Amino acid sequence: MTRLPRVTGPEVVRAFELDGFAVVRQKGSHVYLRHGDGRATVVPLHSGEIIGPGLLSKILRDVGLDRDRFIALLG
Repeated sequence: MTRLPRVTGPEVVRAFELDGFAVVRQKGSHVYLRHGDGRATVVPLHSGEIIGPGLLSKILRDVGLDRDRFIALLG
C-alpha cells in the first residue's frame, strides 16, 4: 500500500476539485465539498498545517477515493 503524502488543506481541496468536487460552503476554517453524485466531505484549512495521515485517510474513505488516485490528482 502506498504511503499518503504530507499535504495541506488547500492542496486537498485543489485535488478534489480536479476530481469533480465543488466547494459548497465554508464555515470558519472548514470547507465543505460535494460531488455531483452526492459524495461529500469536510476539509480543514488551518493555515499551513499538514493534515495528519489518519484524518486524510478518513477524508478519502468518506468520498470513496483510493490513495493512488488521490496521489495522481496531486501530481
